[in-house]
Amino acid sequence: MPPLRPLATLLAPVARRLVYPGAATRLPAERTDLQLRVDGVTLRGWEVNPGREHALVYFGGNGEGVEWLVPELGRRFPDHTSYLVAYRGYGASEGTPGERVLTQDAMVVHDFAAARHAGPVDVAGRSLGSGVAMQVAVRRAVQRLVLITPFDSLVATGADLFPWLPVRHLLRDRWDSAAVAHRLTARVLVVRAGRDDVVRPARTDRLLALLPEDTAVLDLPDAAHGTLHEDPAYWPAIEDFLT
Repeated sequence: MPPLRPLATLLAPVARRLVYPGAATRLPAERTDLQLRVDGVTLRGWEVNPGREHALVYFGGNGEGVEWLVPELGRRFPDHTSYLVAYRGYGASEGTPGERVLTQDAMVVHDFAAARHAGPVDVAGRSLGSGVAMQVAVRRAVQRLVLITPFDSLVATGADLFPWLPVRHLLRDRWDSAAVAHRLTARVLVVRAGRDDVVRPARTDRLLALLPEDTAVLDLPDAAHGTLHEDPAYWPAIEDFLT
């Protein structure tokens, strides 16, 4: 067997594409209506229901094109202006994704929303986006945080999925939500899927043990990782939490 470090170097580009498969979400810039510049990189997305008192910033999963949420959030959260900005290399956004730059971009999106609204900025993140949302929530004054299929760390999640690979050497981006959970001051709702074959139960359990004691949990026992939004209880629970 090859030594771990040379093997990790060889496989690292493959691992990166698995973490950030943004190519499948690409779309033309003219289909978006919001543009932000961050260090010379243009990020694009959508501003849904402009001019509302409250704001909602949503961070998607690692393979999620967030445009499907434009009509959904517009209908379900009429009192919020929702901000859907694609990660670097996703949708119509420029650049290359990575933990440091996505965290930086997320702060810019949050601050852009905060500057435009007198009311609170709520934050939601799904799967990989739960890690992004956590980084925002511990750095900004977020009152309400929705974590959908969240994990304790990306490395632990990857090790569950690929136990035969040196995941801890392969992944440079850690997205370690467990390490920052003690810094949270927001009210938290966790939404988890009972048939999740991507974020295993232990990953969410460990994070839950570190979140505030009053964290609300919606457990959808029959839902899968990629389709839990289709469960009848999914949207009503999030609507109730954010309104």
